[in-house]
Amino acid sequence: MLDSFVGINEAEKLQLLDAIAQITVLVAGADGTIDTAEVSWAQKLAKIRTYANEDILSEYYGFVGDDFEDKLNKMIQELPNDVKNRNTALEEKLGALNPILAKMDNLYSSALYDSFISFAEHVAKASGGFMRMWNVSSEEKKVMNLPMITPIERIAEEEEE
Repeated sequence: MLDSFVGINEAEKLQLLDAIAQITVLVAGADGTIDTAEVSWAQKLAKIRTYANEDILSEYYGFVGDDFEDKLNKMIQELPNDVKNRNTALEEKLGALNPILAKMDNLYSSALYDSFISFAEHVAKASGGFMRMWNVSSEEKKVMNLPMITPIERIAEEEEE
Protein backbone atom coordinates (compact mmCIF):
# COMPACT_ATOMS: atom_id res chain seq x y z
CA MET A 1 0.00 0.00 0.00
CA LEU A 2 1.36 3.36 -1.04
CA ASP A 3 5.07 3.28 -1.76
CA SER A 4 5.31 6.91 -0.64
CA PHE A 5 4.28 6.00 2.91
CA VAL A 6 7.81 5.10 3.95
CA GLY A 7 8.60 5.11 7.66
CA ILE A 8 5.08 4.71 9.01
CA ASN A 9 3.08 1.68 10.12
CA GLU A 10 -0.23 0.36 8.76
CA ALA A 11 -2.37 2.14 11.38
CA GLU A 12 -0.69 5.45 10.51
CA LYS A 13 -1.26 4.82 6.80
CA LEU A 14 -4.96 4.30 7.49
CA GLN A 15 -5.07 7.54 9.49
CA LEU A 16 -3.66 9.42 6.49
CA LEU A 17 -6.18 7.76 4.17
CA ASP A 18 -9.04 8.82 6.49
CA ALA A 19 -7.86 12.43 6.55
CA ILE A 20 -9.72 13.59 3.43
CA ALA A 21 -13.06 12.27 4.71
CA GLN A 22 -12.36 13.82 8.12
CA ILE A 23 -11.51 17.16 6.51
CA THR A 24 -14.73 16.99 4.50
CA VAL A 25 -16.93 16.36 7.55
CA LEU A 26 -15.10 18.97 9.65
CA VAL A 27 -15.41 21.75 7.07
CA ALA A 28 -18.82 20.80 5.65
CA GLY A 29 -20.32 20.44 9.13
CA ALA A 30 -18.61 23.42 10.78
CA ASP A 31 -21.69 25.59 10.36
CA GLY A 32 -23.99 22.94 11.82
CA THR A 33 -25.24 21.49 8.55
CA ILE A 34 -23.40 19.02 6.38
CA ASP A 35 -24.54 20.42 3.06
CA THR A 36 -25.12 17.94 0.24
CA ALA A 37 -23.40 20.33 -2.19
CA GLU A 38 -20.24 20.24 -0.07
CA VAL A 39 -20.31 16.46 0.26
CA SER A 40 -20.99 16.00 -3.45
CA TRP A 41 -18.17 18.34 -4.40
CA ALA A 42 -15.77 16.60 -1.99
CA GLN A 43 -16.60 13.24 -3.58
CA LYS A 44 -15.95 14.63 -7.07
CA LEU A 45 -12.79 16.38 -5.94
CA ALA A 46 -11.38 13.21 -4.38
CA LYS A 47 -11.86 11.43 -7.72
CA ILE A 48 -10.49 14.34 -9.75
CA ARG A 49 -7.35 14.44 -7.63
CA THR A 50 -6.45 10.90 -8.64
CA TYR A 51 -5.25 12.36 -11.93
CA ALA A 52 -5.25 16.17 -11.56
CA ASN A 53 -2.70 17.06 -8.90
CA GLU A 54 0.99 16.75 -8.18
CA ASP A 55 2.17 13.38 -9.49
CA ILE A 56 3.54 12.61 -6.06
CA LEU A 57 -0.04 12.43 -4.68
CA SER A 58 -1.76 10.46 -7.46
CA GLU A 59 -1.33 7.13 -5.70
CA TYR A 60 -2.61 8.61 -2.42
CA TYR A 61 -5.78 9.99 -4.01
CA GLY A 62 -6.25 6.72 -5.89
CA PHE A 63 -6.55 4.94 -2.55
CA VAL A 64 -8.67 7.73 -1.03
CA GLY A 65 -11.06 7.71 -3.99
CA ASP A 66 -11.61 3.95 -3.92
CA ASP A 67 -14.02 3.99 -0.99
CA PHE A 68 -14.38 7.69 -0.27
CA GLU A 69 -18.17 7.88 -0.47
CA ASP A 70 -18.70 4.86 1.78
CA LYS A 71 -16.07 6.05 4.26
CA LEU A 72 -17.59 9.54 4.31
CA ASN A 73 -21.14 8.29 4.88
CA LYS A 74 -20.01 5.91 7.63
CA MET A 75 -18.04 8.69 9.32
CA ILE A 76 -21.03 11.06 9.24
CA GLN A 77 -23.21 8.36 10.85
CA GLU A 78 -20.66 7.43 13.54
CA LEU A 79 -19.57 10.90 14.65
CA PRO A 80 -21.61 12.88 17.19
CA ASN A 81 -24.48 14.97 15.78
CA ASP A 82 -23.58 17.84 18.09
CA VAL A 83 -21.33 20.23 16.14
CA LYS A 84 -19.00 21.02 19.02
CA ASN A 85 -18.43 17.37 19.94
CA ARG A 86 -18.07 16.33 16.29
CA ASN A 87 -15.55 19.11 15.59
CA THR A 88 -13.58 18.27 18.74
CA ALA A 89 -13.36 14.61 17.71
CA LEU A 90 -12.28 15.49 14.17
CA GLU A 91 -9.77 18.09 15.30
CA GLU A 92 -8.18 15.47 17.58
CA LYS A 93 -8.01 12.92 14.76
CA LEU A 94 -6.52 15.45 12.33
CA GLY A 95 -4.11 16.74 14.97
CA ALA A 96 -2.87 13.16 15.38
CA LEU A 97 -1.49 13.41 11.84
CA ASN A 98 1.30 15.75 12.97
CA PRO A 99 3.71 13.09 14.28
CA ILE A 100 2.91 10.88 11.27
CA LEU A 101 3.68 13.61 8.75
CA ALA A 102 6.90 14.41 10.66
CA LYS A 103 8.13 10.83 10.14
CA MET A 104 7.71 10.95 6.38
CA ASP A 105 9.78 12.41 3.57
CA ASN A 106 9.57 16.21 3.73
CA LEU A 107 8.67 16.62 0.06
CA TYR A 108 5.79 14.15 0.37
CA SER A 109 4.58 15.50 3.72
CA SER A 110 4.56 19.08 2.48
CA ALA A 111 2.70 18.13 -0.71
CA LEU A 112 0.16 16.23 1.38
CA TYR A 113 -0.26 19.14 3.81
CA ASP A 114 -0.76 21.63 0.95
CA SER A 115 -3.29 19.26 -0.60
CA PHE A 116 -5.21 18.98 2.69
CA ILE A 117 -5.46 22.77 2.93
CA SER A 118 -6.54 23.10 -0.69
CA PHE A 119 -9.14 20.34 -0.27
CA ALA A 120 -10.58 22.03 2.83
CA GLU A 121 -10.86 25.35 0.98
CA HIS A 122 -12.66 23.71 -1.95
CA VAL A 123 -15.15 22.02 0.37
CA ALA A 124 -15.79 25.29 2.22
CA LYS A 125 -16.46 27.14 -1.04
CA ALA A 126 -18.80 24.48 -2.43
CA SER A 127 -22.04 26.01 -1.12
CA GLY A 128 -23.53 29.42 -0.52
CA GLY A 129 -22.81 32.70 -2.26
CA PHE A 130 -23.47 33.46 -5.92
CA MET A 131 -25.14 30.43 -7.51
CA ARG A 132 -24.24 28.56 -4.28
CA MET A 133 -20.51 28.96 -4.93
CA TRP A 134 -17.62 30.76 -3.19
CA ASN A 135 -19.28 31.86 0.05
CA VAL A 136 -17.60 30.59 3.19
CA SER A 137 -19.33 30.80 6.57
CA SER A 138 -17.47 32.21 9.57
CA GLU A 139 -17.50 28.75 11.16
CA GLU A 140 -15.94 27.19 8.06
CA LYS A 141 -13.30 29.93 7.94
CA LYS A 142 -12.21 28.95 11.46
CA VAL A 143 -11.45 25.37 10.42
CA MET A 144 -10.69 25.45 6.70
CA ASN A 145 -7.02 26.30 7.25
CA LEU A 146 -6.78 23.19 9.43
CA PRO A 147 -5.08 24.87 12.39
CA MET A 148 -4.77 21.51 14.17
CA ILE A 149 -2.24 20.33 11.57
CA THR A 150 1.21 21.87 11.83
CA PRO A 151 2.19 23.60 8.56
CA ILE A 152 4.90 21.73 6.71
CA GLU A 153 7.29 23.84 4.69
CA ARG A 154 9.23 22.21 1.92
CA ILE A 155 12.85 22.05 2.82
CA ALA A 156 14.97 22.96 -0.16
CA GLU A 157 17.45 20.23 -0.89
CA GLU A 158 20.99 21.42 -0.48
CA GLU A 159 22.94 21.43 -3.68
CA GLU A 160 25.72 18.91 -3.79
CA GLU A 161 29.16 20.36 -4.32
